[in-house]
Amino acid sequence: MQIRIRSGGHDYEGLSYVSQVPFVVLDLINLREIKVDVENRTAWVQAGATIGELYFSISQKSNTLGFPAGVCPTVGTGGNIGGGGYGFMLRKYGLAADNVIDAEIVDVNGNLLDRKAMGEDLFWAIRGGGGASFGVIVAWKVKLVPVPSTVTVFRVPRTLEQNATEIIHKWQLVANKLDDNLMIRIHLARVTSSKNGKPTVEAQFESTYLGGVDQLIPLMQKRFPELGLVKEDCTETSWIGSVLFMGNFTISGPPEVLLNRTQLVGVLNYKAKSDYVRDPIPDVGLEGLWPLFYEDEAQAAFVQFSPYGGRMYEISESEIPFPHRSGNLFHIQYGVYWKGEGNEEAQKHINWIRRMYSYMEPYVSKSPRAAYFNYRDLDIGANNNNGYTSYDQASVWGLKYFLNNFKRLATVKTKVDPLNFFRNEQSIPSLISKGRKL
Repeated sequence: MQIRIRSGGHDYEGLSYVSQVPFVVLDLINLREIKVDVENRTAWVQAGATIGELYFSISQKSNTLGFPAGVCPTVGTGGNIGGGGYGFMLRKYGLAADNVIDAEIVDVNGNLLDRKAMGEDLFWAIRGGGGASFGVIVAWKVKLVPVPSTVTVFRVPRTLEQNATEIIHKWQLVANKLDDNLMIRIHLARVTSSKNGKPTVEAQFESTYLGGVDQLIPLMQKRFPELGLVKEDCTETSWIGSVLFMGNFTISGPPEVLLNRTQLVGVLNYKAKSDYVRDPIPDVGLEGLWPLFYEDEAQAAFVQFSPYGGRMYEISESEIPFPHRSGNLFHIQYGVYWKGEGNEEAQKHINWIRRMYSYMEPYVSKSPRAAYFNYRDLDIGANNNNGYTSYDQASVWGLKYFLNNFKRLATVKTKVDPLNFFRNEQSIPSLISKGRKL
């Protein structure tokens, strides 16, 4: 019998609530207490709370403090922080996991441990290594970060007919070198051209700048004039306003919408993949990508480019288990949605994203082809459903997520859960469980 630990239920492969073997779900939905300490710039957040609930709680206590976690407000803090967690303050403050200063976890023996009791090895492992491999994360203590009273946001679309390819090329050269207060993400999707009514690809340049528009415009004119950003494209707001904007809410609306745990997109099927880019993708590579968006299965597909640089380059790749730091220009998320329950429909869309992933192979990281743990993808490898999974077998997927940190994660796992009680299709393996029926 396996145990599946559910915080927000957003695991991309459903590993927090489904299994091919008998299992029980430990649902943390009622562990949602949040205590914000403005004076010390910290907060305790229980693992069943969502990112949106955490953001809302911070905003009710201060308009000059924030937290650098995910963009989607319905994601649970247990999994998001445990696997890394990044959003629009990534370049300024790093990952959510980089800003954890204490935690509470229930271990395999039923003990409730804080940082001091669990020790630094386990505390290292759960910040980016996925807490569900080691126990049940009950709560995080996080360091809140200063944010200005004025934050500027924009979302500027450019189609292929508006020279999107050339603008994206320049973005690749500058996005990781811009002011740390500025993050510009690209969201690629198929749209209908306003010129001829035919399908085209649109690049949405989405940005949060920790400062006012009067500082942002000269910065963009100097470093990234190709986008053609003007003052009218921008909106000045508060940090919580920027959270609402990037979550596709009304920017001036009530922040209480962040307390709604229901998925914004309704009931849809979804498959995702991820990559890291270390060298700019040439124009010919981008131009070869566009036809994939015109295929039938890509009607609700997207690709996101999220830039690195700033704080992400300053943190060592072994500081926490999340290793994707200096040397990466940007991170890619591929995603496709579809309706319907049939296997045939699912396979068509999954095959589409696999073709996209295969096409991108020459342009992304190699040996291994790296991936982001929070964008779970069982295509890159999986453990055995029952019994023993060797370190070598698990390394097929583990090295892609964690690079040189994977062996240390397995060593910690062996120390705290040697018989592999906490396991799933991509849990960290124990090094000494061979020969046991688990």
